[in-house]
Amino acid sequence: MEKPSGQFLGLSLLLLPLLLPISCNAQQLFIFGDSLYDNGNKPFLATDVPSTFWPYGLSIDFPNGRWSDGRIVPDFIAEFLGIPFPPPVLDRSANFSSGVTFATADATILGTPPQTLTLGDQVKAFAQIKSTWTDAQRQKGIYMFYIGANDYLNYTNANLNATAQQQEAFVSQVIAKLKDQLLAIYGLGGRKFAFQNLAPLGCLPIVKQDFKTGNFCLPLASNLAAQHNQLLSETLENLSETLDGFNYIIYDYFNSSLRRMARPNNYGYFTTNLACCGTGSHDAFGCGFKNVHSNLCSYQRGYMFFDGRHNAEKTNEAVAHLIFSADPSVVFPMNLRELFVHP
Repeated sequence: MEKPSGQFLGLSLLLLPLLLPISCNAQQLFIFGDSLYDNGNKPFLATDVPSTFWPYGLSIDFPNGRWSDGRIVPDFIAEFLGIPFPPPVLDRSANFSSGVTFATADATILGTPPQTLTLGDQVKAFAQIKSTWTDAQRQKGIYMFYIGANDYLNYTNANLNATAQQQEAFVSQVIAKLKDQLLAIYGLGGRKFAFQNLAPLGCLPIVKQDFKTGNFCLPLASNLAAQHNQLLSETLENLSETLDGFNYIIYDYFNSSLRRMARPNNYGYFTTNLACCGTGSHDAFGCGFKNVHSNLCSYQRGYMFFDGRHNAEKTNEAVAHLIFSADPSVVFPMNLRELFVHP
């Protein structure tokens, strides 16, 4: 089970052998998704990107395109594996031998939003450079995903009164497109897929602020995320049963986040309701914007969220530990460490 901070030291000592860099049969990380996993692709597609300005990067002394005060989840996973951080795919001067990040802020599964790489674009980019790695490397590599949040947030903004049937139809459409992209990656050699499922989107500080819900979550956005997560789980299980060698894990980010929000003090947070950086009722808008005077908290490690929708580095580190080595109540059917060494 996920442990609160009061037991963290003892748990860390017990898990230390599990969290040291490992030597295994997977040495490549391929990162797909949106701004939660973007480590610098967005600035190649747009100007004045907030994540390239202070106070992003506050905990590591400089902004570098990550939407956090410091490192993000894939950075920690790479550390656990003992390989370099997977560089952004649009940085063509980078060394991609240990993997690459396709994730880009504002990415969606459906549609064609401007100045980003949709999931389809990301998969096409992978196809274009697949010869960078051998067939064996692509088969043993890990394909990590956090994607879909923008689809449902955009849908919520445009369809606040959507019926249950309309919600179900939209979720099915999103998952069907996601499945198509997974099949494309499988056709390019991918066999090991790791998903961080969607957060309770209605509980993000920016959503609470935009929809004026106070300390309450917006039901529609969270319900869409929950439906997505359920159908994602069913889809991945089906693919594992029908495709030779297809293996997957899902980290239950949705419920893990709810536990932190319900008992913030147990996890060392002052608040999970407000962002560390931003302005507005929940300090959720404008962090890093050149024309917005944002508030900045005095101690970012006391906040679950650094800005209105992205985690602080402390939260990202905790998430990465859980993905890598937690038990099946948190990440299933196995954890990422087990997936790494899976044949």
